Amino acid sequence: MKGTILNYLQEYGNVSFDRLPMNDVDSLILCQLSYLKFDGMVSDVRRKGPFVTLKQIKAHKDFEKLFSDTRYEKVNRALFEGLLSGKRFCNIRLNCYISMLFKESETQFSAITILLEDGTMYIAFRGTDETIVGWKEDFNMAYLSPVPSQEYSVKYLNLVSDMLKRPFYVGGHSKGGNLAVYSAMNCKKQVQERIIKIYSMDGPGFRPEVFKKGSYEAIAGRIVKILPRSSVIGMMFDSDKHYRVVESKTIGLAQHDPYTWVVTGVGFLEVKDIYKRRKRMDAAVNEWIFSLNRHQLQLLVDTLYKVVSASGAEDLIVMAKKPWVSVSRMFRAMREIEEQDARILKMMLKQLFQIIKSNRENQCGIQEAK
Repeated sequence: MKGTILNYLQEYGNVSFDRLPMNDVDSLILCQLSYLKFDGMVSDVRRKGPFVTLKQIKAHKDFEKLFSDTRYEKVNRALFEGLLSGKRFCNIRLNCYISMLFKESETQFSAITILLEDGTMYIAFRGTDETIVGWKEDFNMAYLSPVPSQEYSVKYLNLVSDMLKRPFYVGGHSKGGNLAVYSAMNCKKQVQERIIKIYSMDGPGFRPEVFKKGSYEAIAGRIVKILPRSSVIGMMFDSDKHYRVVESKTIGLAQHDPYTWVVTGVGFLEVKDIYKRRKRMDAAVNEWIFSLNRHQLQLLVDTLYKVVSASGAEDLIVMAKKPWVSVSRMFRAMREIEEQDARILKMMLKQLFQIIKSNRENQCGIQEAK
């Protein structure tokens, strides 16, 4: 059977962890669960409240708010019902939730701790949500480290691990995968020792200097990085070859959506590598980013954010409801970019195209030599 994580829940949702140990598909499911808006339904990590079950959440008066990200409302509902209806996940308990959004400091951070029936925990960091601020923080990683959410991830991991002294998995999708690796690399040694595995599901990598500051070697053997075949986000800032690639039901950037990843049996349908053309493009973009200085990168990111913010929308959902208004405002903002900044931006883009052209010519030369 070839399906998705939803089909996996239908097929194996009644199989206990005793019979089928924790696997990569389970990890992606729990990472996706972290995107739901548990505000007011799961105890805040700063208040040390009780664990809650999925049944208690289903009965909560604010249950419908779980699915406020309307882009994924239908599939997220199916995910929740799939977890609740099978004995594999129906008795999981949730605690230590946190969700923060600060426009001034360009910070979007959320995490939740999930207690599994086998006695282990899964600490899941939410990836970039629908907020424009969240996407801005992602782009800040190009020139700034640590970004606020990375610092929060280390504090969260240390705090939860001190409160709940159990062996645990840590993971996340998209930016959540980056936070999982960053927090594991920088947490306290005694916390590091209790980590079973670290999952980065199409999560971006790091600038080279980040590895020098953290204890990467201490956790490298426990990192599981999984990418879709046309990965864009997961290949950002990354030169690491230790990843696995899975097939997707769609193409291009849409493959970043976990609901498109192909599941067969109790695992993902794996392929040999990322598409060659996509891989060359990813390498060219990374080479370009690393060739720019901090001032150039900050100008690029801030200008992009200024243009997008001109839409007047706080998140992608609002932007999609009035696309023509958003686009017209963004075009107006592009015309208002200062002349000097515009020259620098054009120079940087020209440099990118030169790198892409050079890489293409080198590749053609290698193929001809063969």
